[in-house]
Amino acid sequence: MIVRTLDEICDTDSDVSAATWRSRRLLLARDGMGFSLHDTILHAGGQTEMQYLHHLEAVYCVAGEGELRLLPDGPVWPISPGTMYALDSHEHHVLHAKTELRMVCVFNPPVTGREVHGPDGAYPAPDEPCDRTDRA
Repeated sequence: MIVRTLDEICDTDSDVSAATWRSRRLLLARDGMGFSLHDTILHAGGQTEMQYLHHLEAVYCVAGEGELRLLPDGPVWPISPGTMYALDSHEHHVLHAKTELRMVCVFNPPVTGREVHGPDGAYPAPDEPCDRTDRA
């Protein structure tokens, strides 16, 4: 069994930030669950352009207001608490945080926690299967 708190994750290598967001990775590939689980904050006023070419992602908004736009030409969906969206076809999109957004994100395959968005907005393809013996 794996039990973690957000306080345990904060300010560790599982707490990853960029200009427009902060992602606290609660479960990673090394945990062997087949998905990763993130508690992500998007900073108010920020826009984050993404396209996960090698991962599927489901996102659930628990706080804040924002807008999700499919690129290049829409459509646009409002994002507010209780809204879920799933990127089931590697959609190129931009998420605009009107206020601070708090999102719960699930990635399949799981991320390792070391990924950074490339110039195309994507995380790199997973390079090896996870090893459950390598738990943090």
